[in-house]
Amino acid sequence: MVKQQLHSESYLASHPVSAGWNDRARAALAGGVGHDLRHAKPLPLYIQRGVGGRKWDVDGNEYIDFLLGNGALLLGHAPPEVIAAVCAAADLGTHFGSDHPLHIEWAERVQQMVPSAERVRFVNSGTEATLLAIRLARAFTSRTRILRFEGHFHGWHDGVVHGFQPPFHADGSLGVPAQVHDQHLAIPDGDLDQVAAVLSRETDIAAAIVEPSGASWGRVPLDPAFLRGLREITSRHGVPLIFDEVVTGFRFSPGGAQQLYEVVPDLTCLAKVLAGGMPGGAVVGRSDIMSLFDITGDAHHDRYQRVLHLGTFNAAPLSAAAGIAVLKQVAGGGPVERANAMADRLRNQWNRILDQLGIAGYAYGPCSTFHVYFETDPIRLRNASTRDDLYTTDAARLKSMPPELVVEYQRQLRQHGVDVMSFTGGVVSAAHTEADIDQACEAFKQTMLALCDQQLVVTM
Repeated sequence: MVKQQLHSESYLASHPVSAGWNDRARAALAGGVGHDLRHAKPLPLYIQRGVGGRKWDVDGNEYIDFLLGNGALLLGHAPPEVIAAVCAAADLGTHFGSDHPLHIEWAERVQQMVPSAERVRFVNSGTEATLLAIRLARAFTSRTRILRFEGHFHGWHDGVVHGFQPPFHADGSLGVPAQVHDQHLAIPDGDLDQVAAVLSRETDIAAAIVEPSGASWGRVPLDPAFLRGLREITSRHGVPLIFDEVVTGFRFSPGGAQQLYEVVPDLTCLAKVLAGGMPGGAVVGRSDIMSLFDITGDAHHDRYQRVLHLGTFNAAPLSAAAGIAVLKQVAGGGPVERANAMADRLRNQWNRILDQLGIAGYAYGPCSTFHVYFETDPIRLRNASTRDDLYTTDAARLKSMPPELVVEYQRQLRQHGVDVMSFTGGVVSAAHTEADIDQACEAFKQTMLALCDQQLVVTM
């Protein structure tokens, strides 16, 4: 505890301007921050600018950035082609409240790249996308309940705010009516027999929704064979399959996880990379399902037989311009390949460091993502003869590392000039260089030494 206090005092000493902004934020912002994951001890980060794979806070401290706009910045910070596109669009007007040419071009590019995108409807975030996709599925099937998988994250609206963090059966937030739980059925992923049994038994399933990366953008890995089996079973039972590709879309491949794994869902939720660092999301999918948005001019149909969807800023010009600029770059595959290669370099080097220090843990993750799992349970450690014995796909286990370990891990990395996305993981961009990764590896080593010194991690 004394060592952690000294480390916190050192951190505060190097962030005096940030401390002032923190005081102002606590007086002005509900909760003190704008997103729950921005909480940090002893202070949140207050970022002033970013370029490529790096960013700088208001105190001038430099960070190798693996948060990257919560995963939105596949090309890194301030790519010139995106900045130029946004500036050109802004010269013509920031918002019209009407459709515009960039809106249509953006939709056409999504159609060309995403296998399931027969039609496109833009929204403003990933949470809006999953909300709208679930509404569409319920309208299309005239059923109510949604099949979900424990640990998978689909945003923060009432219907999905529970079920992604242990204990999975508990409420996810105050203010959500109890009956919302009855509209969802959550089971562990990975078991196709259980999926088949549920869909054979339950006749009111409107859709199955899944993160194709595995829960929380791959924090809980998922075998692609499960996705193929899930596609077959849901098709057999006439249950629409929704891929939540808010993180994986355009990051796992130009056409997302569905292109990479060759599994085409009925509906797909997109955001983050889609909008090139600006606010934006989309629901895309089968034309017969998406036709529920159609207005026909028939008063009865248009009032009672279609899905209502509004949104002041849907496909706003600046978001569309940024999205088009990014998708042009991503379409050829080069940015995805570069980001994947840098992430692979990082995971391999971090695992070597864990091996060298004998720490009970491992780095892992698909494509351009990474996570680190630290085993601290004494019983499991006694039963583990090699590091391979620590590997798991148990969602509760991977999502239940001691909070004090995670907090100090993040703080130590920031103190050594690295910021991650959430918990122990992050995403890599096409702008990161080998030098960035090597510097991040040194920061990781120093972080591991500090965690060992504080006895927060265990050696094998």
